[in-house]
Amino acid sequence: MDTRAGKGAGSPPEQAPSLWLRIGFWACIVISVAVVVRRVIALAYPPHAAPPQLAALDAAFASHAILTLTHVLPALIFVLVSPLVVFRTSAETVWPERLLFPLGAVVGLTAYAMSVFSVGGWVERSAVLSFNTLFLFSLFCAYRHGRRGELLLKRRSMIRAIAILLGIATTRPVMGIFFATSRLTHLEPKQFFGIAFWIGFSINTLVVELWFRSKGRQAGRMALHPGR
Repeated sequence: MDTRAGKGAGSPPEQAPSLWLRIGFWACIVISVAVVVRRVIALAYPPHAAPPQLAALDAAFASHAILTLTHVLPALIFVLVSPLVVFRTSAETVWPERLLFPLGAVVGLTAYAMSVFSVGGWVERSAVLSFNTLFLFSLFCAYRHGRRGELLLKRRSMIRAIAILLGIATTRPVMGIFFATSRLTHLEPKQFFGIAFWIGFSINTLVVELWFRSKGRQAGRMALHPGR
């Protein structure tokens, strides 16, 4: 990982993500790719034997297919490139970061437009507006830190943005639980989609912030006990 910090070049090396964080990251990548591939296939070849709830969702996305594709295809490229940023081993490899900035801008702006058609109404829309704004703000901070030469802060903001965007993958298992228990709860997608969005994006945001805090505590211990 790139451990230079611009104005803080003497900072301790960054702590590598733990095994469970790596597993969670790659799980989010796989889920995100599967979601996009499934959505593109459903738009190109609408299924005729899908369950009623899933068919209704497919029809909702098909009603604004161009906007959906404009959102999910750049998001797919963003997700596929993000491991090259998270696990970057050379400070010379900068093209993945440069590519994520325009891709992230397109994903963020189209997410605002997609929120007009939110399946879960204002609960889902509020989650999208909140976390999408945080995503774009994190990208902006990464760009600003990069311009100032604050490489460690740039990297943290970039990882924060990636984690937030991957929150869409974390929402899928949550939605799966709601779908699986719908016969007991009698909840429809329009009732639980917003809740699932808040849960999924909140999990990713909290996990990355807790990881940053744990890295900060470890760096402090290393500074106090450099011989350990």
